[in-house]
Amino acid sequence: MSSNAPHQPVRDLRFFLTVPHACSYLEGREATTLFLDPQESHSQGVYDALALLGFRRSGRHLYRPHCEGCSACLSVRIPVADFTPSRSQRRTAHRNADLTWRERPALYDAEHYALYDRYIRTRHADGDMYPPSHEQYRTFLTLDEPYARLMEFRLGERLLAVTAFDHLEHGLSAIYTFFDPAPEWNRRSLGTFAVLSLVRHAERLGLPHVYLGYWIRECRKMAYKEAYQPLEVLNGRHWRRTLPSD
Repeated sequence: MSSNAPHQPVRDLRFFLTVPHACSYLEGREATTLFLDPQESHSQGVYDALALLGFRRSGRHLYRPHCEGCSACLSVRIPVADFTPSRSQRRTAHRNADLTWRERPALYDAEHYALYDRYIRTRHADGDMYPPSHEQYRTFLTLDEPYARLMEFRLGERLLAVTAFDHLEHGLSAIYTFFDPAPEWNRRSLGTFAVLSLVRHAERLGLPHVYLGYWIRECRKMAYKEAYQPLEVLNGRHWRRTLPSD
């Protein structure tokens, strides 16, 4: 069965559009988001099919951008079998070889929240996730579903990073990564290491892709996704390799 088309029909599902709101990525623009109706099934099969059409998960919601006159948000994924780490990425993997990792269900953990709180307050105090709160964290990153997972990274007993991701039929979908913001850990490039770890985990599981969400050419904070090559981009209902040219 091809991984480039939905595995089950989605035409009978109900969706709704938000009213236009300020775009989180491009200053001065408005955005509209398409959501799967919360009353619809969020079963593994439905999620698998929608992910192939560019949908993402935030908490209990499955969504994708649906902005009139704008197609800047492009869904991207890493083809695991063909991924070749760059020299810089190989150095990052080597620097973090002393870390241990463990996969866990995406349930609330006080130690995880304390790390998330420090990360948001230090790295994203100017963003729409500030100030962090327990309710915000639970709504965004916890979900009692078999496919919702967490990967935690430790140096000895010290928690350094947590990656939220989903285990789909055709790949792993990266949701969010937060890590210790102390300057002493900067050299480890923990965000990069988290993506590399997802690629390795997908390979172990025999899954063909790691989904990285949306890439936006004009958004500087999305530029890091270009570093993972080759990269596939969703074009309509088909995934193609290489990012579009200017």
